[in-house]
Amino acid sequence: MTAPRGPVNMTKLLAARYRAASDRPYLASALYALSVVPCPDIPTMAVDRHWRCYVSPAFVDATPVEELAGVWMHEAAHLLRDHHGRADRLPAADQRDRYRVNVAQDCEINDDLLADGLRLPDGRVEPRHFGLPDGQIFETYLGQLPPHVRRHDCGSGAHGRPGPWELGGSGSVGPAPLGEVEAQALRRQTAEAMRAHQRGRGTLPAGWRRWAEEVLEPTVDWRQALTGAVREAAAWAGGAVDYTYRRPSRRTPALRGVVLPSLRRPLPRVAVVVDTSGSMGDAELAAALGEVTGVLREVGVRGNRVTVLACDADVHAVSRVTATEQITLGGGGGTDMRVGIDAALAAPDRPSIVVVLTDGLTPWPDETPCCRLIAALIGPAAPQPPRWVETVRVPTG
Repeated sequence: MTAPRGPVNMTKLLAARYRAASDRPYLASALYALSVVPCPDIPTMAVDRHWRCYVSPAFVDATPVEELAGVWMHEAAHLLRDHHGRADRLPAADQRDRYRVNVAQDCEINDDLLADGLRLPDGRVEPRHFGLPDGQIFETYLGQLPPHVRRHDCGSGAHGRPGPWELGGSGSVGPAPLGEVEAQALRRQTAEAMRAHQRGRGTLPAGWRRWAEEVLEPTVDWRQALTGAVREAAAWAGGAVDYTYRRPSRRTPALRGVVLPSLRRPLPRVAVVVDTSGSMGDAELAAALGEVTGVLREVGVRGNRVTVLACDADVHAVSRVTATEQITLGGGGGTDMRVGIDAALAAPDRPSIVVVLTDGLTPWPDETPCCRLIAALIGPAAPQPPRWVETVRVPTG
């Protein structure tokens, strides 16, 4: 539908945007990418997911330019931080409560704006209003907010659900929507401007710093990556087939005097080689080990099919386990994971998957072993193993 249009003081509104872009030049590209839609049906300002900014004429008249500048930055922040995209990934029950999602998002944004010395209108949402600390992301705030929170609706550019006052997508009357490719380019351009601002000895609130780092150097959840690597390797190994005479083929009775073997799909055997050298951190090591054993249980690899070897420059313990708490780690000296890998492959029940938990400060085999080898590298500075090693990085801290 076409949003109702009313008289709006464009001189004051655009002066506020100019002030916002002048005060925080790293936000200028995003601010000027927003197109203005006058809309008397909303109390303040809002954005849709197509980078259109809906503005109440009465709100513009009643709000000082300095505070309007803060609201411009607030609305741009919803879109830069991809709040609507993140809201789309919430559980269905949370998605339906758009107002509560919006309040959590406002908490994520406003603590940064206020910490940056910006003015916002009265009635703004802050984490402290709910007894919550600053500096969290909205997904964290969402689970801690009281139920049935009702505040201002910032539009589908925030919570992802279109309001009745919003314009449609492509082909609708009014300003043209901004596409997702252009939006992603704007996010990256803004993040690069923030990095340049910091290099020039400028300061940024913690939330903006975190956001810019994530855009420029996106991180992958190491648990998800490790889970995916182990699952894929287990599926690969479990998909191998072999012939066995222990269970003759069902076609055998049709062939007198001939016994045909049947095909079998064996469960993989897995060896987990744990670096117990002095440079390893206990917390990260325990977390990675717990993830590996948990994934193996889920895919049906357990009991005597999992072997754990504690290794530094020598193998100190070999055990078959069904739970993480059964594992006893030894060692604490130098580091050579080749010893653990060789010991795993020399066992009578040779594994088809070897998972190495290490800080990476180790030599690696000179050639590809006859198994799938996954390295979970503990710590951001871990050296890169050979290209044929499947690698997952586990951050510290």
